[in-house]
Amino acid sequence: MPEQNDAVDRNHETVVPGPERDARTADTATDTATDTDASDDGGAATEAVLDEALLGGPRTLTVERLAQRAGVDETRVRAYWQALGLPITEGEERAFTELDAQALADVFAFSESEQLDDRALTTLIRSTGHTTERLVLWQVEALVEHLTRRFDLDDTSARLLVLDRLPDLAPILEEQLLHAWRRQLAAVAGRFAVEFSQARDTAVDEHALPLPRAVGFADIVSFTQRTRGLGSSELAEFVQLFETSARDVITAAGGRVVKTIGDAVLYVADDVATGARVALGLAAAGGREEDVDVPPVRVSLVWGRVLSRFGDVFGPSVNLAARLVDIADPTTVLVDRDTAGMLARDPRFALTAQPEREVQGLGTIEPVRLQWAYRG
Repeated sequence: MPEQNDAVDRNHETVVPGPERDARTADTATDTATDTDASDDGGAATEAVLDEALLGGPRTLTVERLAQRAGVDETRVRAYWQALGLPITEGEERAFTELDAQALADVFAFSESEQLDDRALTTLIRSTGHTTERLVLWQVEALVEHLTRRFDLDDTSARLLVLDRLPDLAPILEEQLLHAWRRQLAAVAGRFAVEFSQARDTAVDEHALPLPRAVGFADIVSFTQRTRGLGSSELAEFVQLFETSARDVITAAGGRVVKTIGDAVLYVADDVATGARVALGLAAAGGREEDVDVPPVRVSLVWGRVLSRFGDVFGPSVNLAARLVDIADPTTVLVDRDTAGMLARDPRFALTAQPEREVQGLGTIEPVRLQWAYRG
């Protein structure tokens, strides 16, 4: 019975032990990187293998032929490709596959059946393109970093090795993407079912932003000073540790990460108490000496109504939270007066008024420090 890290040599149908396979893989990467006499035919062969594995077949269609195969006009094809974030070719260049044509036919058939206008369709396509572009880059760079460490390779050799491995790696990454998408969609559906099941029974202010949410920021203290002098790999590791630890804290407390912005993370929660737990958890994680991988952060929290679009949230409460985090002390949480009033009814929390502050764009604000209540 072969060990789990054994692999099969497909050319000879023999089992290749893990260590031997690793050695072959490293040798392949080094040979590929140093072989300056590789022919153009070799590059074309690699492209053909990748097209078969990733695109389902060769690129045989021009943009004109792609439109014909999909049953839509060329203008709509170009708009689709632009929304997806991919370059469109001109003239007689054959850059598209039969699967591309099928995907186009399917999405425009879906658009017609659901009577989507151009704005809705473009938003759906753009959301897929924007998200997957970042996802693919994130995953590829993670693999490059991994192979650099594993085989002690330079960056170029590691990237060539990833290129060589993509046909084998893509199927499992694709499966995980579909699984994660379904789970995330189910999670959103579950939240909608709870939040809006009784919405028809209550009056709705048509002028108010649609979603009541707790929103906040966690910002690394002295980010520039902490990262000055770090090399690219050290900086990448520092940022990754922050993002990972922040996401773990936010998720464990019941919140959700909206996005990371350089040295800060934006989070949301569906109720103000959960938002408070998230905020205090973030502040505590950065203040514990034993958590050397988690840098100190300053944190804000504001309850208000927001607009959710493009995977982001917008509204006055988001702007206020961004100002509050700027004036918070390290490892502390600041909330606004209205949010403090809501939390004051919860005995788990302690609130301390802070001096009024003038902030650009918002005028005078009344920050309040949020802490856990003392329990002797």
